[in-house]
Amino acid sequence: MLERLRDLVSHHWGYDSFRPLQQEAMMAAIEGRDSLVVMPTGGGKSLCYQAPALLSEHVTVVVSPLISLMKDQVDGLRECGVAAAQLNSSQRSDQQRAIERDVLDGRIKLLFASPERLAIVSFRDLLQRANVRMFAIDEAHCISHWGHDFRPEYRQLRDLRKTFPRASVHAYTATATPRVRADIAEQLSLRDPLLLVGDFDRPNLTYRVLPRTDEWKQVVEVVERHKGEAGIIYCIRRRDVDSLSEKLRRKGIDAVAYHAGLSPDERRGAQEKFASEKCDLVVATVAFGMGIDRSNVRYVLHTGMPKSIEHYQQESGRAGRDGLEAECVLLYSAADAIVWRNMLERGGEGVEPDPAWVESAMRHVRDLDRYCSAAACRHSALVEYFGQQYTAENCHGCDICLGETESVPDALVIAQKILSCVYRVRESFGVGHVVSVLRGEDTEKVRDRGHSRLSTFGLLKTSTKHELREWIYQLIAQDFLRQTEDEYPILRLGARARDAMRGVVEVKLRQPVVRKRDKSSSRPPSGPAPLDPLQPHDRELFERLRKWRRTEAEHRGVPPYVVFNDKTLRDLARVRPTTLYELRSIYGIGDAKLEAFGDALITQIREHCATAPS
Repeated sequence: MLERLRDLVSHHWGYDSFRPLQQEAMMAAIEGRDSLVVMPTGGGKSLCYQAPALLSEHVTVVVSPLISLMKDQVDGLRECGVAAAQLNSSQRSDQQRAIERDVLDGRIKLLFASPERLAIVSFRDLLQRANVRMFAIDEAHCISHWGHDFRPEYRQLRDLRKTFPRASVHAYTATATPRVRADIAEQLSLRDPLLLVGDFDRPNLTYRVLPRTDEWKQVVEVVERHKGEAGIIYCIRRRDVDSLSEKLRRKGIDAVAYHAGLSPDERRGAQEKFASEKCDLVVATVAFGMGIDRSNVRYVLHTGMPKSIEHYQQESGRAGRDGLEAECVLLYSAADAIVWRNMLERGGEGVEPDPAWVESAMRHVRDLDRYCSAAACRHSALVEYFGQQYTAENCHGCDICLGETESVPDALVIAQKILSCVYRVRESFGVGHVVSVLRGEDTEKVRDRGHSRLSTFGLLKTSTKHELREWIYQLIAQDFLRQTEDEYPILRLGARARDAMRGVVEVKLRQPVVRKRDKSSSRPPSGPAPLDPLQPHDRELFERLRKWRRTEAEHRGVPPYVVFNDKTLRDLARVRPTTLYELRSIYGIGDAKLEAFGDALITQIREHCATAPS
């Protein structure tokens, strides 16, 4: 069976080996054992249920949350020679009836549907007549109250076990803590599920968390060093999306906006423009992303802190899905946590939010706040949040390990001065006031409370407001200080404050290293080398193949990455195969794509080699 599975994967997808845990996940599906599979974005989750479906006598039903996500997967499967279809509300009734007939006649191997459609009695009747034996629940974290994208309609899926007692159920997600994993298994009533948790580390991503000092300048720096490459910029609020995208367009940078306040046609247009590579930059709220499978996104930039580590892992994970190098930059301010609290407590559409939900959401915000302000390896912090260990001493892929930050001299003395000030204002004021006292600012609030007479007044007057705020939040992250969760948060001494005041504990404070940037370089001052570099003469052919791919995709009405991803094009540019036999050995070229595109690719490569200088 395993050999047959390998042959299928090679034939349809052009892969000659499995990624970690794919084989185990596929065998569980083939053997009819329930499973819960957690693999980071780009880890190959989809293949875990797509390949086994081809070995089944019955149709496999894939539950997916978005029409766009279903369409992309169906298009990709058809290009690989796999019989797949989706049923959704945008289709005409005659189209739906034709698909239903194909399902009953056994002509469809994979059927994609939304959780809402699974609740329709007539649809369940169809699946019972088709004798469905396997359900794949994609984005399964949506079923958990403890997850970061809870969707009530996913809760209805718990009835699958009762309605289809002989079918196996398989849950797939990219981000799930141990608590969320347990909740998924319980809500879906999984029977003795095989639990497979992949490595959450994405070594091809370089993470940078930068203090948000001059947002526009910082945004332009990132965009300009990725000219000609695909990117996503995330903003917290819709108005920020509109203003930033407009500002970028005025600068001559083609950027489209995407948020829930736009009309469905506007959102669809922006998404299709990005997916079809007619535009390389999207400025969006978190409403954009789920189901965006463009594999060659080379950078993701957050202009503000997302609302959870799960969100950040998933949003930043949209970079480098092809396994090639990509950059993730987060512009951080301590004020972001306050913005999120206000937004969460306000709720939406006149509905008062559940206080318990708000508190749970704020715990997620605080977790990410600590990640941003801490001086620890970014890869290590993300991996350990999801319950795994990170053993490497240096990831060579984050601002901390690349030496882009440095230790603050006399960190212990600075910490003692800050802690002493918090103590002397009787642990009754917020960050802003403590900063004013330490800087010796002659403000009305400081004078009225007599704080200009404190011994800590002006102790750190040579430090900037920004530096002091960042140090305070780093001390909070290390438990030397804590912050109340009131509407106006107050600073209090933390559990380790006494040890710091006695000088018996190490205090670590970090600050960005100020370096002169080489204007001739489009890359950051430091960073890992490209994972799959192209020589200049190979890049010319790569760009030619990208243009060919875009034309081919437009002709077929599919996104370019459905035709081939960048990794395949890089291999083609480097190897330059000129026969069908040589083409078949290239990563990502299976028999169906060899037949569909083989002759055209050979023509492109031969013409380029004939005209290129030797």
